[in-house]
Amino acid sequence: MRIHHLNCGSMCPLGQRLINGEGRWLGKAKMCCHCLLIEGRDGLILVDTGIGTADVAQPSRMGLAFNAVVNPQYRMSDTALFQIRELGFDPADVRHVVPTHLDLDHAGGLGDFPKAQVHVFQRELDAALSRPTLQEKGRYLPHQWAHGPAWVRHEVAGERWMGFEAMRALPGTDDEVLLVPLTGHTRGHCGIAVKGDSGWMLHCGDAYFYRGETDMDPTCPLGLRIFQNLVQMDGATRMANQQRLRELKRDHGHEVTLFCAHDPVEFDTLATAAAV
Repeated sequence: MRIHHLNCGSMCPLGQRLINGEGRWLGKAKMCCHCLLIEGRDGLILVDTGIGTADVAQPSRMGLAFNAVVNPQYRMSDTALFQIRELGFDPADVRHVVPTHLDLDHAGGLGDFPKAQVHVFQRELDAALSRPTLQEKGRYLPHQWAHGPAWVRHEVAGERWMGFEAMRALPGTDDEVLLVPLTGHTRGHCGIAVKGDSGWMLHCGDAYFYRGETDMDPTCPLGLRIFQNLVQMDGATRMANQQRLRELKRDHGHEVTLFCAHDPVEFDTLATAAAV
């Protein structure tokens, strides 16, 4: 399967050194919304959607706090819908969307693909639909799925991938796309493992935010550490899963490429390599 790397949301919060680990203290940082477009054997598969066209048309629907804190740059050219067309594909051929989780900056484009099946870990969907806490009322926006997506709920059923529990997102097909529970950031957060033409990739979503966090001697800028602590649902589980990702990289780094949703250096590296 050929994989395309899309940045579906450019964000520029203040505090460049605190977020990117370099630059000016009060400069604008650079963050991305790293999504994947996969050329599957039976249509296109989108991993995360980033910010959608409705969000760009009406930024206020993302909420005052999100806009103030992360300073997203609302451009139609950043949306998955626009980029898929630019690649020469018909967005109607997106048959499946596989989100890492349903936070507002990962699920904003669901409405741009109304006929796609949306494959979600059951725990994440339950949390997003019920929004039981004040924190979850802020991170999940029901109007992003007001069109009534064709939800496909997935439960852990004994399958394993590289030592992790896993759920086959598209059973009955030859496309190797798996939901890998990496909870903590949200109740049902998952990584998405994809086997492409060059081997396995694991989209870790928001299981970590900075490339240095997957090193055995982890590093992370102070601002990102604070932010992750503020938005997590289960800190102990999140940190345990980060350690498991470090061990995965140490033991299987020759077999699988790890990356997260918001590190611009990881995105630039992988997008450049894929374009060659």
